[in-house]
Amino acid sequence: MNAAPRIAVLVVSALAAPALAQSGAGWDRAERGALTNHVALTSVEDFTKAGEAYFSPDASWIIYQAVPAGRPENTHYLMYVAKLERDAGGRVTGAGTPIMVSEPDSANTCGWFHPLAPQTVIFGSTTTSFSSEESAGYQRDSSDYAWLFPRTMEVVSRTVPAMFYDRLPEGVERPRTVWGDDAKHAAPLWERDGYDAECAYSPDGRYIVHTQVDPESGDGDIYIFDTRTGEHHPIVVATGYDGGPFFSPDGQRICYRSDRRGNDELQLFVADLAFDSHGAPRLVKERAITDNAHVNWAPYWDPTGSFMVYTTSEEGHRNYEVFSIAVPPAGSPDVAPSELANRRITTARGFDGMPVISNDGELMMWTSQRADDGSSQVWIAEIVDLAP
Repeated sequence: MNAAPRIAVLVVSALAAPALAQSGAGWDRAERGALTNHVALTSVEDFTKAGEAYFSPDASWIIYQAVPAGRPENTHYLMYVAKLERDAGGRVTGAGTPIMVSEPDSANTCGWFHPLAPQTVIFGSTTTSFSSEESAGYQRDSSDYAWLFPRTMEVVSRTVPAMFYDRLPEGVERPRTVWGDDAKHAAPLWERDGYDAECAYSPDGRYIVHTQVDPESGDGDIYIFDTRTGEHHPIVVATGYDGGPFFSPDGQRICYRSDRRGNDELQLFVADLAFDSHGAPRLVKERAITDNAHVNWAPYWDPTGSFMVYTTSEEGHRNYEVFSIAVPPAGSPDVAPSELANRRITTARGFDGMPVISNDGELMMWTSQRADDGSSQVWIAEIVDLAP
């Protein structure tokens, strides 16, 4: 059996000890050309730490992973959804009461909303009581960076009635709805040995792209699950960890991170897809977007598909930041990654990463340690301009 995949810092479950955040005015000024009206959506009063948040299709709800206040920081994440709160002008002012959608003793990661039925979410979950001692994983040398690959983790689905009722037009009487078991407990969409997580739907809701770590080889690869046929299609199966995939806005490409060289320096990739007459996907062309001596991860598409935001150690391993980078159009000639324009977006001291952009391109949400207490929490801001 090979060693566990050599991947670097992929979640904020055990980041390096946070540096003190700059004063709000400092990063407010520095980020003014990219972001404005910053709001912390979670706080240490409710969560020891929280992060990796994603928008519902209409940006009215979010899903995120968090450790409830009072639990040790190294406790595994639970999964929550919450409604974004807005003022009379539509500006985000905070997040509502969190609703836990995972089982109370399970380990969870990587939530996502169904694009056509946004009252339904998917995420990676062990579904039952979990001990970190049961799982192989990765730790970067002797640092606090760590990530586990529970072989019992599956991609699960959960319906949240509160999100369904919230979308009813004002004045419409709440219908009498008979909910299935998936409204009470998350249920696996499939079951197989090995870590299955890092999942996201295609824009049309037919496909789920995800990462699977083979329990025998320890290698992480990217698959696309066809919800219509129930088939798993291997897409990226190169030696070394490949993971964290997302479909492009048009559903014809995916982005992901890879430890292709096995040197702990993750690089970003984009792959063009093709679908046969039955809808079976395959990889057509893969190209590297970064090729440097940094840890680059958590790429996420801008709604235009012309660039991505991502997390990088370019400013140092104690100060991960969000950058944006241009993405060559599908079918265009190859371009050296060093020739692609990129731009630093966040500037606060401490960790900033795992950025996502709302479908309307108006909001960016990410995980940050910029609060005075230095804890990892979910932040949001209005976008001024993120283009590289």
